[in-house]
Amino acid sequence: MQTTTQQLLDNVSERGINIDDIVEGTIISIEQTSVFVDLGENGTGIIFGREFIGARDMIKNINPGDTVKGKVIETENEDGYIELSLQEAKAALTWKEADEAMRDKLTIDLVVKEANKGGLMFEWNGIEAFLPVSQLKADKYPRVKDGDKDAILNELKKMIGETFQVQILSANPKENKLILTEQGGGEAEKRELITNYAVGDDLDGVISGATEFGVFVKIEEGLEGLVHISEMDWSLVEDPKKVYKIGDAVRVKVIEIKDGKISLSIKQTKDNPWTAAVGTYSTGQTVQGVVIKFNKHGALVSIQQGVAGLVHISEFGDDKTMRASIEIGKAYPFTINVFEPEQQKMTLSFAGDKKTG
Repeated sequence: MQTTTQQLLDNVSERGINIDDIVEGTIISIEQTSVFVDLGENGTGIIFGREFIGARDMIKNINPGDTVKGKVIETENEDGYIELSLQEAKAALTWKEADEAMRDKLTIDLVVKEANKGGLMFEWNGIEAFLPVSQLKADKYPRVKDGDKDAILNELKKMIGETFQVQILSANPKENKLILTEQGGGEAEKRELITNYAVGDDLDGVISGATEFGVFVKIEEGLEGLVHISEMDWSLVEDPKKVYKIGDAVRVKVIEIKDGKISLSIKQTKDNPWTAAVGTYSTGQTVQGVVIKFNKHGALVSIQQGVAGLVHISEFGDDKTMRASIEIGKAYPFTINVFEPEQQKMTLSFAGDKKTG
């Protein structure tokens, strides 16, 4: 490969990527122990070391010019490359597909691989999946005298090899757990149940599933609604699975009924903190704010619970200076540039001392 290290580094000064991002690029070359990937304006990616060894079977099937997806495990190593993992990208995309299948309530045909006293084991896209006995349809549920667990296991073993129509109830990549259900009601029944509700209704429900994009809430038997992550709280929610657990009781508001699906909000059952902020803050005011998140545009800063705004990266000049000057979880002085509580919009500028990256 004739490309020099300096040529490869020329494009990496302004990177809008973060660790754990899934990126797509074109294979530049495949060496004995490394694969180089063109990531366009983000620079050059590299797959090497244990990531190269672990993905050998995948690498055998790719060639220069092919497009691949990788997970960012290091935004810039000592040689200036973006380190990638093909294996972790494949796993992340598979879990994303699981989340989408759960969100859309897709019915999947799977074959029973094993059985234990708690339920049935399946495999979906290389992931082990579990269907608890409690999630079997009534006609499949083992009916044994006195609920004897050994007798239940014997009945479950008879189902090995059978094909079940199931839906994903819960997907947790961190714990590598995929929980299934066979109890999904028919669409006609769901649409009939939905007619009992209207936009604006406040309801009591129970968390029945948690995903990266929100939580599902059981309103009544056979009917669930989705609370999107943006409707979970007035404050920033990064991981719904850390906020709620299956079985938690919640109060929700119906915000949309469309195409046989019901959308819910938890935050709209609570007081709007932006309304309370009217009269407290104004443009030009300098306030103390806590840094709660970095993104490619800059930093998200909270000035009170549920009221946050963006400090653009241009305030610091570059990402390195921004991260050297402020840290997540710490408070700093900021000046409010734009404050429009009616639109829940605020931008700020950094009023502290900038440090070089």
